[in-house]
Amino acid sequence: MTDRSIYNKSTLTNGIRVISEQIPHVRSVSIGVWIIAGSRDETEENNGIAHFIEHMAFKGTQKRKTYEIAEALESVGGHLNAFTSKELTCFYAHVLDENLNMAVDVLSDIVLNSLFSEEEIEKEKNVVIEEINDLEDSPDELIHEYFVRDLYYPHPLSFSILGKRENVQNYHRDDLLDFIKQNYTPNRILIAAAGNVNHKALVEICDKYFGNYRNNSLSNRQLLKIPEEKPKISVIENPNINQAHICIGARSVEYTNPKKFSLLVLNTILGSGMSSRLFQSVRETHGIAYSVYSFFDFLMDTGMFGVYIATDRNKIDQAISLTKSEFERLKTEPIPKEELQKRKYQLKGNLMLGLEGTANRMNRLAKMGIYLDTFVTLDDTLNYIDKVTSPDILEAANELFTPEKLYTTILKPTNNQP
Repeated sequence: MTDRSIYNKSTLTNGIRVISEQIPHVRSVSIGVWIIAGSRDETEENNGIAHFIEHMAFKGTQKRKTYEIAEALESVGGHLNAFTSKELTCFYAHVLDENLNMAVDVLSDIVLNSLFSEEEIEKEKNVVIEEINDLEDSPDELIHEYFVRDLYYPHPLSFSILGKRENVQNYHRDDLLDFIKQNYTPNRILIAAAGNVNHKALVEICDKYFGNYRNNSLSNRQLLKIPEEKPKISVIENPNINQAHICIGARSVEYTNPKKFSLLVLNTILGSGMSSRLFQSVRETHGIAYSVYSFFDFLMDTGMFGVYIATDRNKIDQAISLTKSEFERLKTEPIPKEELQKRKYQLKGNLMLGLEGTANRMNRLAKMGIYLDTFVTLDDTLNYIDKVTSPDILEAANELFTPEKLYTTILKPTNNQP
């Protein structure tokens, strides 16, 4: 495969970076304004505020009311949204290439000119609390919250992105503005665009709408040291669920670590898709779960790798035993050549299919800019995957799946439930 995309990078005079990937054969552009701030930049007292600010950005600016923000891009067939993660906040749009100026106008308006009126803040508190309620009513999502909390407690990475109800109820306008002053600094803002976009024109548009932004804080992000690992087994009981939900895993490598490619292949072998070892063992052979998969995440200075299983509460021990058996196989048995080639082909195919859309291209581009400060072509990424060997998988498994590193988190029905 030949990657025919054109990558470019510029920096505005105020320090905001602009990167683009030109894909001439499409008619759309996905563009995101990325803030290098998320829940790991919070404290116990304000946990949830990064996510709350993301919500409030859509609640009115100096020149647009809430409806006008929603309608601005939808009226031309576009899409506007945002998300918050552990380390990043992203406001993004997907529009026809001819509407790029409009998209940057709207994005700059909500990021730089939001009013944060106390009236809207009070209304949005209820919305976010309902979002927290929705999470707590979804045990297959909630178990991941508990798992990450176990993995990193008491570090801010253990915090919930949505925050705590009591925190949300106590937010005021000054709290939001203080967080923005400390974290929405030009040196921590990156604008990424992918699609039918000319880089020079993009920079001119971004300079028009973002070039005058100033924040005197100019603070560099202070990353708190990751605490020592303290593996544990934690069990949470919930009277309102019917299944047990299990996460087993460990901390892994950071985004910049080249060993992540071995973990990507290992993940595909272990728990990605119906042909994965876990799926075949836990679901097809033993029939004790409907949902079973492995997952990973790579961050600034750490990462995580784990397995999720939903099963009957009486099958918890069996599910854990089967999972650890697969861990042991990966640690002790070389991957057969044919299986390794198939799983690498699967991984590469998934990656290429996922990057057919401009939104995923933009996300990939932004993360490269933030975490690597360089471009890695798709061809290079595919080559890194091709170079992963069976010994690499053995090494990765032995580093990851040692008993003294494994965390097990279980969310199950209460024992007295009928």
